[in-house]
Formats: sequence, structure tokens, C-alpha cells
Amino acid sequence: METLLMKESPLLLPLNKQKTVYDGFITVQDRDFRVRISLPPDLQLKRAKLHCCWQLKRLLKAYQPILKQRLQRSSDLGSFILELKTVLEVALKNRPDHVTIPPPQYYSQLIAELESLGWDKLLFIDTEFCTLRLKGVDSSGHEHVLTVKLKPKYPFEAPEYTADLPVPFSVTWTLQSTLAHIHKRFLAELEGLAEFWSVLDEIDVQTWVLEPEKPSRADTMRRIAIGNNVSIKVEIDPRHPRMLPDCCLLGAEHGGNPDCGVLQNLKDVLEIEFPSPATHEKSSLSTECGICYSFRLESAIPDQVCNDPRCGQPFHQACLYEWLRGLPTSRQSFNTVFGECPYCSKPITVKTAVHKQ
Repeated sequence: METLLMKESPLLLPLNKQKTVYDGFITVQDRDFRVRISLPPDLQLKRAKLHCCWQLKRLLKAYQPILKQRLQRSSDLGSFILELKTVLEVALKNRPDHVTIPPPQYYSQLIAELESLGWDKLLFIDTEFCTLRLKGVDSSGHEHVLTVKLKPKYPFEAPEYTADLPVPFSVTWTLQSTLAHIHKRFLAELEGLAEFWSVLDEIDVQTWVLEPEKPSRADTMRRIAIGNNVSIKVEIDPRHPRMLPDCCLLGAEHGGNPDCGVLQNLKDVLEIEFPSPATHEKSSLSTECGICYSFRLESAIPDQVCNDPRCGQPFHQACLYEWLRGLPTSRQSFNTVFGECPYCSKPITVKTAVHKQ
């Protein structure tokens, strides 16, 4: 075994008389990698252990099952070394060219920042010290996870973040920023969403929620059972959870009482009486837009209403969209514009998906 080993790998030598430990270097593509192989006292190769430098361990991380298989099948140590070199050549060929190893200062600063943050906040860190999961607890005692992916040039390059939140999480990054700053910002975001989660918790406890079956803290939708084969889907606005949500009635084609008409079934499901020409004047139901002061704008009627019960002013969607878009204090997230009611200055939103130019 020693002769074959020396012939195929002249830099891998036994360290003891029993020849149970071999140490040295393997050269692949003009690169030297430090390795050590430990054999059991009976020299059974199947129970050998491979120890290597951190660079080699990183390269072979995805090839561990293959290496174990080759170790089981190799007839002697020399054969396994040849197999190891073959696998290593493949790993070097397939590695990303842009992989950058962080400098030593990266690791020392990371450890210092974790100590400052508190080790109890750290849920996970990968073997490359690049991906961390930090714990945050909201005012209701619910635990949330923030995943932070550090880049090799950290802190000169901003990390990437993902979190179980219903809104995107971001941090204004500077060279003075640390993990503690990120975690503090995360806790502030949790507190800002406390009312949103309180609204959803109330729905989850007091109704039969059909979907999602196991809601996460990032879910904003609930499908609630309201009758036999009838449900309502509500979409809660994370920033304005007390506002009337977007609602959609759902039901099977055969739902309701087949002996009754559509109007009666709607009355039964909603448990209301609709205003009719016999009971109400149309003028009492047709309120003009608070921006253009007309009821109809082309074919549209005012269908956006301020959620504050003391205001309740309606607006055309197009009018409200143009109004909010012109205010410097308004902001847009995806297809929704957030701003203030033109009448009472309370929070109001408008969707832009169906806005017509």
C-alpha cells in the first residue's frame, strides 16, 4: 500500500510506524491542498477518515456523498487518492469563477459584532460564515427570523436580507452599520406591524379560516367560511390594517338555496336588505367625488371611500390616484399608492392596477 501510495502521491507520507495516519499534499491543477487520512487499527479503508484544509473542505462540500462512495469501493489507499484527485479536478472545474474568500478581518469583525449583538439573537450561521439567521420577538411574543447574507467585502458592501414579513425589509447601509443596527431596524419593523398581526390573529381565532391552511407571518390574505359552500377572501393592508380590506365572495355554482333567486340568496348570505327604489331616493345613495365634484367620470362612479367613519368621503379611483401621486408625502408599493385623504388627512390607499390613462 505504501509503495503504491508513494508512487501516485509522492507528497502523502505515513506519520507513524503503524501506518494508520498519512499526511501531506495533493496537487491538482498546479494547486497544493493539505490532507490527512486516518485509518482504523485494522487498516480497513471503509472506516478511514479524511481531514483537509478549509479550502479543500469548501470545494468538496457538494461532493461528500461521492467521496464516501469512492472510499467504500477503493481497493487500497492509493486507489482512493486517485479517486480523490479526480473528484477534486471536477470540483475545481465547476467552481464559480467569481468566488471571493473574505480576508481575516472579515471574520474578526463578524465575531466582534455577534458578541455585541448577543449570541442569544443568533439562530444559525453557516460553515462559511456568510449566512446568518437572527431572531426577533414582537410585542405579542411571536418569534420572527431575519436571514442576513453577508458579502465578501462586508461591511463595505451591504448585506442582503429576507424575513417573514408582509412587506419588504430594507436597511439604509453605511460603513458604520453593524449587525446590531440591522437587528434594531428589524425590531422596529416588527413593532410597526404589530397591529396588522393583531387583526389577523383575531380573524384566525374567531373564524374558520380555509386558506392558507398554515398561515405564515408574511401572509396578508385569509379565506373565511361564512356559510355552506360560501366563503369570503379578504386582503389586509399591512400598513393600514384597520381599513376596510379588499373582499371577494367565493362559492360553488350550486351554493345557496336553489329555490330562491340570486337577490334573495345574497340577502341571506350577507344578512342585509338592499336599498330599493321603493325605500330610498337615488340621490341619497349617489354621492359625488370629493375631488372632481361629479358622480360619473366617463363610466366610473366614486368607489374609493375614506375609511374614517367621521369622514367617509368617496372618490373616483382615477381622481384619487392622480391626487395622491401629486403629493410629495405619498409613497407607492407595487400597485398600491399610500397617502392621506384630501378631506380629513387620515391614511388612504388606492390601487393602480386598473387605472386607465
